[in-house]
Amino acid sequence: MKQLIKEVENEGFQALMGKRVLLMSAGYFYEGELVGVNDKFVKLSDAHVVYETGKWSDKNYTDRQKLHQEDWYVQVGLIESYGVSKNG
Repeated sequence: MKQLIKEVENEGFQALMGKRVLLMSAGYFYEGELVGVNDKFVKLSDAHVVYETGKWSDKNYTDRQKLHQEDWYVQVGLIESYGVSKNG
């Protein structure tokens, strides 16, 4: 039997705390500063919905609209992929 046991600290959301991130889900793309993480939600500050990214090589998103609250929560289970935002 082969087993790989490796624990990596500060990986995933933990490593991105304090950075601007893009969260991709089936319904929407969210962008903002990642300021909180638990097992059910992530908390974004200065949150936006990205309706159109434009070319990935462009510096800014084509259509990024600020949400009406300073802080916004997204369920971890709905996030399909994520990474540092090109606006951050």
